[in-house]
Amino acid sequence: MDGFSDLIGLMFWFLLLYLILHPQLQLRGLRAARLKLIRLIEEKYRWRVITMIHRQERMGFLGFPVYRFIDIEDSEAVIRAIRSIRPGETIALILHTPGGLVLAASQIAMALKKHRGKKIVIVPHYAMSGGTLIALAADEIIMDPDAVLGPL
Repeated sequence: MDGFSDLIGLMFWFLLLYLILHPQLQLRGLRAARLKLIRLIEEKYRWRVITMIHRQERMGFLGFPVYRFIDIEDSEAVIRAIRSIRPGETIALILHTPGGLVLAASQIAMALKKHRGKKIVIVPHYAMSGGTLIALAADEIIMDPDAVLGPL
């Protein structure tokens, strides 16, 4: 009976380790695939790609979903990325978001509008609320046929 309880204990620890590590490994794989596609877009079209992707991802403890939205950290990162792109270069902002803070979305939209070069927003699925505000600051919006923009 002692060997059986050791086996059960070992199986428990393996299961717990799997539940903790598996979501993190999946997220890492998703990010690597995303980065590869971004590089392909940049090479093919000669655009500078910035992403703001807020999807429900299982990245918390034991894979519980974490919901993301536009916040001040996003605005700081995206504005920094926009300003790092030389004037005259085309920016392609891939936007997938449920919206978020009005202040952050407004800051991003204003920085995008001020960039001296073509500005394209790509909406693969949805850009709601603040995401719509940001999209409207671009010169061109490219959307999937089933993608949606939301109300401001």
